[in-house]
Amino acid sequence: MKQKIGLVALLVSDYDEAISFYTGKLHFDLLEDTDLGNGKRWVVVAPPGSLESRLLLAKATSPQQGSSVGNQTGGRVFLFLYTDDFWRDYPVMKTAGVQFIEEPREEIFGTVCVFEDLYGNKWDFIELKATANH
Repeated sequence: MKQKIGLVALLVSDYDEAISFYTGKLHFDLLEDTDLGNGKRWVVVAPPGSLESRLLLAKATSPQQGSSVGNQTGGRVFLFLYTDDFWRDYPVMKTAGVQFIEEPREEIFGTVCVFEDLYGNKWDFIELKATANH
């Protein structure tokens, strides 16, 4: 049997500002933006070159959902963005305005740095060493 996680839903305040951040600052691809009516859209983005990892940008529609925008994991790192070249992509992301909350560091598994998305969700940005099994 083969399985995969198809999408991870990420609560956002506004579809267009979220699309702008993910495509403009992180250089994700906009894979789908379908109007579902009544202000709802099906918006899917993915890292460049990614075949399976995708985010569903889901607009918060209730006060409970709104209070979770930017804090879906209680302040912990939420998502992990892997790259094949940290030092190629890191300066490009910084120049685009991505807010890194620490300096890059070398760990046993690779090079890593934490950044925040436009709502404050924390992400690890990582280039794995060839021997790492993450």
